[in-house]
Amino acid sequence: MHFQGTPDYAHGSPECLGVLLTNLGTPDAPTPAALRRYLKEFLWDPRVVEAPRWLWWLILNGIILNTRPARSAQKYARVWSDEGSPLLRSTVRQATALEGLLAARMRGPVKVVPAMRYGRPSIRDGLDALREAGARRLLVLPLYPQYSASTTASTVDALTEVLRGWRWLPELRVINHYHDEPAYIAALATSLREHWQTHPRGERLIFSFHGLPKRYLLSGDPYHCECHKTARLVAEALGLEDGRWQVCFQSRFGREEWLKPYTDATVEKLAREGVKSLDVICAGFAADCLETLEEIGEENREIFLTHGGEHFHYVPALNERPDHLDMLAGLILRHAQGWPETDPAHDGEQTAKAAEEARARALAMGAPR
Repeated sequence: MHFQGTPDYAHGSPECLGVLLTNLGTPDAPTPAALRRYLKEFLWDPRVVEAPRWLWWLILNGIILNTRPARSAQKYARVWSDEGSPLLRSTVRQATALEGLLAARMRGPVKVVPAMRYGRPSIRDGLDALREAGARRLLVLPLYPQYSASTTASTVDALTEVLRGWRWLPELRVINHYHDEPAYIAALATSLREHWQTHPRGERLIFSFHGLPKRYLLSGDPYHCECHKTARLVAEALGLEDGRWQVCFQSRFGREEWLKPYTDATVEKLAREGVKSLDVICAGFAADCLETLEEIGEENREIFLTHGGEHFHYVPALNERPDHLDMLAGLILRHAQGWPETDPAHDGEQTAKAAEEARARALAMGAPR
């Protein structure tokens, strides 16, 4: 085993609680070359595409990476800004805001770092930054409200791959999901109420979640069930009647059957049946991204309008809404219980003094400076 990087510990170093805030990822630029690198990393993950490696290698490298990057680059260009992709922009802002909220509520220092499962800043980048900050306790929050092996479990895969190269591991906790967190449900419901205060309420509300192959559900992945529970709880909070709302799944890829009903097919069907106004919310996305802004906000809007619909409204993701950030901060605090930073009796000055005394003793015994 080769242990990478600088020594993991220096006597007397200040410690903190580290929070790694992760999301799916983003290319470095809206260009075919950048998309090819990103898609190669993303689609080669065996958690994302569960297929024989030799067969999938031929399909991925022989077909997909030669055709899809250029098309995807054009779509990314429509949502790109000076700060990069909307997903990266929002995740960085979320991390900054959360660090401030947590610092005000904790008894000890905390560092929050954003990271992407695919692309940059990588999970390795984030972990290195937290190690440099002295994080001896590590809480990982993948921003996937509903658990899936293809998202949350893949994040843990990447996390443990990096930690295999560390000599002294931090205490580690991972928040697996928060699909039915009351404050999360309340934030989604509030965002819809606020939207309806400034826009006419649509005849139907669609909860559109990212799709997965149906066989993942049949193999025991809880994602499908957790998506339905999120939507049901929000509908109940809003007092919506049955028939006024439904769950759909978007972003299917390839020829096999995915979770149904499909969002694009449902949008077209509703328009053909005479529904004139439609609202869509993506309750599985913590931040707006290509799949929400371009696929839902543009592609599905066009499908609805060209088949007889008249008013289509995409309700934005929670992004940096104060109630969303407050919910995430509360989630982190609850999962960090028992660590010094959440202990009401924790005295930061006493801890720093003890660390300095420990350093002095270690140096007297010959430890390197």
